[in-house]
Amino acid sequence: MNKPTYKALTKGRVSIPNQIYHVRLCTKNRQPHFFNFNTARGFVKAIQKQQHKCHTLCYVVMPDHIHWLLQLNEEGPDLGQIVRGVKISTMHVFKKTSSGKLWQRGFYDRAIRSEQDIETVARYIVRNPVRAGLVKSVRDYSHWDAIYF
Repeated sequence: MNKPTYKALTKGRVSIPNQIYHVRLCTKNRQPHFFNFNTARGFVKAIQKQQHKCHTLCYVVMPDHIHWLLQLNEEGPDLGQIVRGVKISTMHVFKKTSSGKLWQRGFYDRAIRSEQDIETVARYIVRNPVRAGLVKSVRDYSHWDAIYF
């Protein structure tokens, strides 16, 4: 199966003020760079820096990818600019202890269209470490947060 190209990922992407998006970012070649505690916390700090542009509803930092549920602010920049800022901030932390590239080019996003879907998506995001077999309970995992739970 062919992987989508970067151009295909961005085709039709629209940033709508106040819209909620589920974003997935992957590490380069799906390397487990976020097993490193400082790199994982670097991502958390990076999304906290974006809070004037968007509101984080939920996230989980997996070893090789990130799930992030966020709502754009009324006057914030577009989704691509926000994600780019987070990737750059996280990369600065990564470069202190590692070499090479941290991020895969691009990201996946899905606009959440229904109020009912928000909590379902948040549960899916938070349960990722359990489904991956990293922990038996999400309470035992350090790198997640959600306003719902």
